[in-house]
Amino acid sequence: MTRWNELSQSWGRPPGLRGLGGLLLALLLVGAAAWAGYAASTRRGTDALRSEAKHQLDLFASVVQGMVRRLEYVPATLQLHPEVLALLRQPSDAQRQQAAGDYLRRLNAHLGSASVHVLDATGRVIGASDPALLGEDLSFRPYFQEAMAGRVGRHFAIGLRDATPGYYVSHPVHDGARVIGVAVLKIGLGPVDQAWALLEAPALLADSNQVVVLSSQPQWRYTALAELPPERLADVKATRLYGDRPIQRLPLQVDLRIDEDSQIVEGVLPEGLRGNGERGLAREMLVLGRTLDGMDWRLLMFTDLRPVRQDAVQAGLLAGVSTALLLALGVVYGQRRRITRQKLRAHHELETQVAARTQALSEANERLRTEVAERQQAEQTLRRAQDELVHAGKMAALGQLATGITHELTQPLGAIRTLSANAVEFMRRGEHGVAADNLGIMARLADQMGAIIEPLKGFARKSQARPQASDVAQAVRHALFLYDQRLRREAVEVIDRTTAGAVLAWCDPNRLEQVLVNLIGNALDAMTDSTVRRLWIDASTEADQVLLRVRDSGPGISAEVLAHLFEPFFSTKEAGVGLGLGLAISRDIAREAGGELSADNHPDGGACFTLRLPATP
Repeated sequence: MTRWNELSQSWGRPPGLRGLGGLLLALLLVGAAAWAGYAASTRRGTDALRSEAKHQLDLFASVVQGMVRRLEYVPATLQLHPEVLALLRQPSDAQRQQAAGDYLRRLNAHLGSASVHVLDATGRVIGASDPALLGEDLSFRPYFQEAMAGRVGRHFAIGLRDATPGYYVSHPVHDGARVIGVAVLKIGLGPVDQAWALLEAPALLADSNQVVVLSSQPQWRYTALAELPPERLADVKATRLYGDRPIQRLPLQVDLRIDEDSQIVEGVLPEGLRGNGERGLAREMLVLGRTLDGMDWRLLMFTDLRPVRQDAVQAGLLAGVSTALLLALGVVYGQRRRITRQKLRAHHELETQVAARTQALSEANERLRTEVAERQQAEQTLRRAQDELVHAGKMAALGQLATGITHELTQPLGAIRTLSANAVEFMRRGEHGVAADNLGIMARLADQMGAIIEPLKGFARKSQARPQASDVAQAVRHALFLYDQRLRREAVEVIDRTTAGAVLAWCDPNRLEQVLVNLIGNALDAMTDSTVRRLWIDASTEADQVLLRVRDSGPGISAEVLAHLFEPFFSTKEAGVGLGLGLAISRDIAREAGGELSADNHPDGGACFTLRLPATP
């Protein structure tokens, strides 16, 4: 009766999470899961947004650099024109001024630039495509001062006459070792304003003074990213780079940090720091930027973070609900387990009595089982030893007969299958000539497959080759033909720089094709995960040797793999793919022909295999 009461009281206890403490713990777990889901989703979303924005920035930066920098070379060439030099030597000669002005107007019309003008050593305009600039004193402009110092000047400035912004490039004009003037080209920035739509987000361009010179938001122009020191403001006023307008602070306060590795500037706009004219912008945005090469301009783009936050909230809610469901299932499981444990405890006493009575029989059985297990172990040990001997014999035979066949004959067999199907179709159409050509190619491939088997024996023992004058370009074409379908399927661009009959190697042509098939196959395998798939093949003659190079655009070869690359049975592929003999056999073929096969990483990326063979005597 006492035992029954204890069981009844145990079954009547509250389950799992009891009382207020258990409820608070469950709520804490649900909240933590929701916050973790929110944080993880925010991090993933922000990373994805940052990656997409960086791609857009790179694209827009390339467009801006192409628009602005395409004419930077022109000022350096003006000093080569005799009319310009004659004008600088005799600036008061009216005939020289007329001739130089006509040339500069024609040049400006041809280039499509805003203006081209020439300044003397005092900074006075003595020749220009726009006659209104003649006589203008531009000595206070930074681009003039830098050019007179012998450097190339590049600056943003607003024109004094037309009040239009432009990118000024200046170059010193030399007469011997002396600088006698400055050539200036003004590039219009109107096309840049038309390209803001590429970013699909608010953006701006700031020069080296931290002043916004161009922006998709008109109210941001000629504002400063940071408070300019008094000496900088005085310099800006003196050079009149931005006209006579005052430089105000950018209405957005951006907390920026610089990634020193990639030179990417990024930050987040704090809430509540929008200007009066920025109602179309989000409260929280991701600011990404980069510096334009060679221009000292910084490009900033403001991307809305609201979609990322909304997705993060949904992810947090889903994580919280999932955690709550798992806790409920855990409570149910704990209750069922507790009831089962209580039932087992009731039977424990009976089991103890049975165990005591059967102990003697169990000990006897245990001794018997131990003896049987020892005999079974000895029998299994003997059987394993026999199996190992049989397996070793099988592997020795297979290692000599079949290790390279599967790897080397896959592509020829696929080509024969394709050609046979094409031959049947051409014969059905009555095009017997084309079908005969396909059958001829199939016969050549069959001969080549027989020739492929022979070098597999040479891996263990040397076999005599039959060297002859072999056209490298023809061997390349035959090897590429075997991979024709795969090259098209994987969209690999082949750059074959070999020319028929141009380079002849003294080797067995079938073995040369076998090496090329192996190198091209390895190159295709290396480019499986590459976004750009490009294969280069070129051949040249150096002294009495032929150099044949096969290069891919894959990830290259690590130093650890390069040390074991030509060892037999070494492979970086997953189990079941390849036997690790292709490169070992290929190098064996090259050495038998009196050459060598080597591998290295190309400076522009990817792996490059170089096959050296004797040239035809």
